Amino acid sequence: MTHPWFRGITPPRVLAHRGLVMPEAAAEGIAENSFAAVAAAHSAGAPYVESDCHLTADGVVVLFHDEDLSRVTGDPRRIADVTLTELEQLMAERGGLITLQQALDAFPTVRFNLDVKAEDAAVPVGTAVAPFADRVLVTSFSDDRRRRALDAAAAKGGGIRPATSGGTRTIARVLAAVTARSDRLVARALAGVDALQVPERRGRIRVVTPRLIAAAHRHDVEVHVWTVNAPDDMRRLIGMGVDGIVTDRADIALDALS
Repeated sequence: MTHPWFRGITPPRVLAHRGLVMPEAAAEGIAENSFAAVAAAHSAGAPYVESDCHLTADGVVVLFHDEDLSRVTGDPRRIADVTLTELEQLMAERGGLITLQQALDAFPTVRFNLDVKAEDAAVPVGTAVAPFADRVLVTSFSDDRRRRALDAAAAKGGGIRPATSGGTRTIARVLAAVTARSDRLVARALAGVDALQVPERRGRIRVVTPRLIAAAHRHDVEVHVWTVNAPDDMRRLIGMGVDGIVTDRADIALDALS
């Protein structure tokens, strides 16, 4: 059965990568993964927002990509070493900090694609999203971290589990199975997975191929490609059969793929 995260929205899916920060907003200091960035993606009509989860020193899950604050705020400290209040102050002029709970509450029609970045964030993320599992997809480069979040959501209860996308090991197993032309191994690798979210290439290796897409689709798994910002590339990938595009310019993608 298709997870509710996918239902009611016809592919191609547009996932707003860390929200949406238009050039003029960036010039004013608005940061990715801020409250303003999520609001801008929602305002542009993006049905999905892709974001990242870290845990503050006082145990609050926040939407933030990097492990530390240096790139976004100039502060060298790690997210895990600052409190929620300190982080709110640092982000006040950068579009405003947004916690995971605030995102889920303030944007009830947005479906979130959440990458669990920090080990300590896995259980808090799963616990927080359990009541909203119908509109959350949980992913991580670490399959172990992803599964811990899913287990925490199940333990909290809520009726259904969040959707999920395979981590690095899952993707490697799928690619090996596709190369070996073994549909049995593909099925085993994709067990419990709703989507594969992958780059088009990894170095010299082409990840997204017609064979990969066909193999995923045979097992009712979607393929989403990150991070694609050029309209011609978006259209080319969708033409190959890709189901979704993760992009920094959701506004452009919604226009190009309409």
